[in-house]
Amino acid sequence: MFCNSCGADIQAGARFCNKCGAAVAQTAGGAAAGAMPVTAHAGLSQNAAAAIAYLTVIPAIVFLVMEPYNRMRLVRFHAWQCIGLCVLSVAVRMLFLLLHFAFWIVYPLISVAFFAAWIICIIKASQGQYFKLPGIGDFAEQQAARPAV
Repeated sequence: MFCNSCGADIQAGARFCNKCGAAVAQTAGGAAAGAMPVTAHAGLSQNAAAAIAYLTVIPAIVFLVMEPYNRMRLVRFHAWQCIGLCVLSVAVRMLFLLLHFAFWIVYPLISVAFFAAWIICIIKASQGQYFKLPGIGDFAEQQAARPAV
């Protein structure tokens, strides 16, 4: 389980986060509620900030350096995944520019696949879910697990 405020690991049954001291929401069974959206100081919920990170690479970078979002594991995960998706998209498009004559039929299909992945990521982020894209999601998860600077 993770703290909704700072993203630190918390023990089952804990009432407060050991790192930031935030109160941990409890369910009827006594376990902490993990997918509960938390309102940030600036007025954006954690889920909204994670979804906004996918709009372009700029909000993703801003959320990685701006307090309190850079301490929220969900926001960091989706920001890093957005950056990875953008880098992969640019690399694939550059490859197809070099080999345009040979792959002109496949290019629209790959563009639609990138668009579909982007839409799915926005929807999953707005729901507070950790949706991992193949390859990129593992990288984003590793980066999100690192403490914020």
